[in-house]
Amino acid sequence: MDGRPRALSHIVLGATIAAAAVAGPACSSLSVARVQPENVAVGPGLRPVAVIQASAISGYLLFIPLPGGVSLDRVVNRMLIVAAKTIGADKVANLTFDSTPDSGIWAMRKLLGWRSAHARAVAVQIEGAPADPAADDGPEAAVPHGE
Repeated sequence: MDGRPRALSHIVLGATIAAAAVAGPACSSLSVARVQPENVAVGPGLRPVAVIQASAISGYLLFIPLPGGVSLDRVVNRMLIVAAKTIGADKVANLTFDSTPDSGIWAMRKLLGWRSAHARAVAVQIEGAPADPAADDGPEAAVPHGE
C-alpha cells in the first residue's frame, strides 16, 4: 500500500473535526408557549403568562471547551429570565433546572463529550391587591363618631 487511503482518511477526519468546530460547537434552544391563566396553577397573586424552556449544550475535545460554553447562569439568567421579561412577565415561578457537573468523574466527559444545562419555569405577572372599597372614605372614616 502506498499510504494514500490512510492519508485521505486523516484529511477527511481533520476536515470533519474542523467543520464541527466552526459550524456550531454550542447549541441553544428557547421554547415559549403562551398559556391560559385559568388552566395553569401558580401561587396566589400570580397570573401565568407562558411556560418557558431553555437548553444549551457545548462540546469538548480533549478537555478543551469548544466556543460557546455552557453554564447554568447563561441558561437561567440570560435566556429564560430575559425571555420572560420580553413577553411582559414580572417574574418566573416553579423554576426547575439541571446542569451537567464539570468536576469529579464527570470531568472525564470533557475528553470527548459535552456539557448541557436546562431550565424550565412559568412566566408570571404579579396581580395587584384587591381594590379597597373604602379607599375614598379617607382616614377619618376609621375614627368612630362621637369621640
